[in-house]
Amino acid sequence: MSRKLEETQPHTLKELLENYTVSTLRALADCLTFNPPSRKSELVSLFEENMINPENLQQLWKRLNNQQQAAVAEVVHSSSLQLDMSAYLAKYGRSPDWGPVDSYGSLKKHSLLWLFIYPIDGNGDRLPHYAIMPCDLKKQLREVVSPPRALELHTVDKPPDTVVHKNYEHDTNGEELKKTLEIPIILRMTEHDALHDIHAVLRLIDTGKVRVSAKSKKATTAVMRTVGTVLQRGDFYQADEQSNDWITAPGSIKTFAWPLIVQAAGLAIISGTKLELTREGKKALTAPAHQIIQRAWTSWLKTKLLDELNRVHTIKGQTGKGKRMMTLASGRRAIIKETLCACPTHRWFAFDEFSRFMRALGHRFSVTRALSTLYIQDSYYGNLLSLEGAEWDIVQKRYMLVFLFEYAATMGLIDVAYIHPSEARDDYHDVWILEDLDCLSRYDGLLWIRINGLGAWCLGLTEEYVPTPFEERKALKVLPNLEVVVVEPLPAGDVLFLELFAEQTSDYVWNIERTKLLEALEKGHSVDEILSFLETNSSSVLPHSVLELIRQMGERVSQLVDLGSARLIEVKDAVMAQLLVNDSRLKSLCMLAGEQHIVVLAGSEKAFRRVLRELGYGLSFGHRGS
Repeated sequence: MSRKLEETQPHTLKELLENYTVSTLRALADCLTFNPPSRKSELVSLFEENMINPENLQQLWKRLNNQQQAAVAEVVHSSSLQLDMSAYLAKYGRSPDWGPVDSYGSLKKHSLLWLFIYPIDGNGDRLPHYAIMPCDLKKQLREVVSPPRALELHTVDKPPDTVVHKNYEHDTNGEELKKTLEIPIILRMTEHDALHDIHAVLRLIDTGKVRVSAKSKKATTAVMRTVGTVLQRGDFYQADEQSNDWITAPGSIKTFAWPLIVQAAGLAIISGTKLELTREGKKALTAPAHQIIQRAWTSWLKTKLLDELNRVHTIKGQTGKGKRMMTLASGRRAIIKETLCACPTHRWFAFDEFSRFMRALGHRFSVTRALSTLYIQDSYYGNLLSLEGAEWDIVQKRYMLVFLFEYAATMGLIDVAYIHPSEARDDYHDVWILEDLDCLSRYDGLLWIRINGLGAWCLGLTEEYVPTPFEERKALKVLPNLEVVVVEPLPAGDVLFLELFAEQTSDYVWNIERTKLLEALEKGHSVDEILSFLETNSSSVLPHSVLELIRQMGERVSQLVDLGSARLIEVKDAVMAQLLVNDSRLKSLCMLAGEQHIVVLAGSEKAFRRVLRELGYGLSFGHRGS
């Protein structure tokens, strides 16, 4: 409920109770006496006597359970008279105890909480949607109620290495089988990348190579590929030029964002079909990178260039009438920024935990003033107004994912940990019309975030910019199942070497193949060379299974030695073959192969022929004897 709406509601206990029917008041009075009066005026007096009297009020307070006391404390020690139901649920994980309800949602019995917090519509038959505490009661309770427990954001030193996904398949008999997959999490420390990338993008624009649409101001697909070549470690996901499907190949995130960011900051403008640097943009070429990014971040918070929700292509209805109903993106960004400012720096926290924390703080926003204009797949069955929980889980959270992943992370304010978006989130799987979708956006894979030194300064959490120490991270993560995960971009030469013994199975995952490993060893690469490459680039000790496989393949290759080409000679008589290979001058030049064949190495062939002629024999060609 808005503050303006709250101000129009009854404030005192007596005013609130006057809105209730006698039957509701009698039901509530059961919490105070076994024989409540039947007249409304007497019932109101009964409540005032018990709830305003300090001694009686303290006794009633002690009878509340922990959930109810927490709900009362949240209102008493807030600046509002309203109990924020959504914030309470986000903070405590469950709704306060209003009393038992039947299968239709009707209250069977009122709990004591109804004596402290009252529905503003006077309806005491159902769980309240909006409920407030009378101001005179709140004043009395300040002397009784201790402040609620502090709100906490759960953080970790480092995100997990993998995330476990459970897939369900069916065997030939149609029975469901559960399959567990461990998906490696990719970590990207963005601060130092962004400090490099802002100058790189400005220099690229200065060469006249950045073409954009005059109408949308967005870069073309070809230009986004060009932008990717100048970024320090490329985009968050590898681009697949063969695919136009953003779900299977998430593609452009940073490369899409940078041309818009520099325009929003006033560093570049459109001239014809190309971007060109403004006077401020030319100055920025030699200015400290962190100062340029602070300017870009401040400008992006206010820009009208783009509504980030437009990047969630599965949510339809954002144009036409739907566009007119959208709220200002600047207001949404301000609320996300306000929540980031309440988070600790240099600590990792899950995106879903950030979402919970935002709701618990009461920092909420609306993307549209008419949710009914938005839909997914089908305007009737997929209308978001009809989908339970859609406004926050599907719309608001997707907006936050875009803003954080594509803009805050691209500008280097937050470090990110993520996976491929396919099957990354399950917050829409219980909606039947959406259950076949692999994901709702290319940003669904964002799992963890961390405010770094640049972010702390841009958010105003520190007075001076203190760079986050550069963390030298190993490029590879080698798993026991023989997968090699590329967590940091590899130099082209290292990619070529990895290709010698591993097969690429996805953007960032390679699999060590026995056959390719044998091929590499046959070509002269040694076991020590391969192990040294993996150990040097790996973030942890190589798993035993990987060491064992490589050493085993090395031993197997060493058991067979290629001595070069040889000539196979057939001898018609087995006795003669024995005589020839045992001759004192020939036995070092050839060997017996079976009973009637002699093998002569290519390097010994000339000497073998000379001795053979001295013995009175020669070689015939053209056909095999019968």
